[in-house]
Amino acid sequence: MREFVVEADGGSRGNPGPAGYGAAVSDAATGETLAEAAEFIGFATNNVAEYRGLLAGLRAAHALDPEARVAVRMDSKLVVEQMSGRWKIKHPDMKPLAAEARGIFPPGRVTYEWIPRERNKHADRLANEAMDAGAKGEAWTPRAPAVPEPEGPPGDARAGAAAARAALAQGRAVPASEPVESTEAAPSDARAARTVASASASTSSPGWSAAPDLGAPATFVLLRHGETPLTPQKRFSGSGGSDPALSEVGREQARLVAGALARRGTVQAVVASPLARTRETAGIVAARLGLDVRVDDGLRETDFGAWEGLTFGEARERYPDDLTAWLGDPEMRPTGGGESFAETAERIEETRARLVTEYAGRTVLLVTHVTPIKTLLRLALGAPPESLFRMELSAASLSAVAYYADGNASVRLFNDTSHLRP
Repeated sequence: MREFVVEADGGSRGNPGPAGYGAAVSDAATGETLAEAAEFIGFATNNVAEYRGLLAGLRAAHALDPEARVAVRMDSKLVVEQMSGRWKIKHPDMKPLAAEARGIFPPGRVTYEWIPRERNKHADRLANEAMDAGAKGEAWTPRAPAVPEPEGPPGDARAGAAAARAALAQGRAVPASEPVESTEAAPSDARAARTVASASASTSSPGWSAAPDLGAPATFVLLRHGETPLTPQKRFSGSGGSDPALSEVGREQARLVAGALARRGTVQAVVASPLARTRETAGIVAARLGLDVRVDDGLRETDFGAWEGLTFGEARERYPDDLTAWLGDPEMRPTGGGESFAETAERIEETRARLVTEYAGRTVLLVTHVTPIKTLLRLALGAPPESLFRMELSAASLSAVAYYADGNASVRLFNDTSHLRP
């Protein structure tokens, strides 16, 4: 039985934004690349692009040998854990993709392994090539391996080499009747096989090369709720704790931010987390602006499990190993079954995509918490998960991110507390 290795990756410039995937199939014994696939898929999230890369890799492996065993290697912890059955799949866009991936090979013939990003460079390169091609309105085409010219005079060998180069450039297998100069220079039919996918001609180029008029962005003004009795003590206060209300200081902070936003006059809608402190803050602001408050569960704070209500020092004293692991790995959950930062990010990505679509061209105030706001800023900047620990976010502070039609995001404000000063 043949054994293949599938390396797959996907990316989104904006997340969601212009997206693409890449996948490579290699022989497990020799390491020889047997097939490549890449495609620009238009506007999508990183996670959807990664699943599309997985599908392309599995399909390419199945086309080579439907009886083979496949080892999938990806740097997406989410896809690897979900396809291995250790994590639940909650996102509606990913459920059908995962189901399709499971149906390509029989159960038990595919294994999944997480690898660091630096070991997934082949698939990452293909995904970026597809996104670059899509930005230009072009189709991705494979790189043709170099076929050297013979040293002697033109003849059948030179003609054969030219035919081989042409076949490779078009993504075709080199027919056995088209000779190449030497055994070393001759790629196999399988190695020459390439999957060439079409770019969406209707998608505009992202970044600085995009059309100048993208219309008004969806702008999220991000307001952290006012102080609660737990805030000055710097205690863990997530969605699994006592759900404290605002303190009197917090109510005054909400009134001050309401006045500042009223003077600006740009907010057109108010959406809040379902927790008491955010709903109370949002209510004070919305009353001043003459707007209603919509509650969205996706904006809730992370559940900090057994650490709820504890200071950082108390959590370290009681759960030192758990806290250290949590600080070093976004996939780790707090003690007692809380929510990992990776799970929070998945929820926030879904919420953001939904709200960007709903509020396209409008300015909406999102009244939420530390982790959701930091996550939105991190994703907009393309920063790594550890950047969450490098941002200071004060109570009743304002931040802002604009999302454009081409998928790009622009951070316009961060942790502004000027409205709280006399």
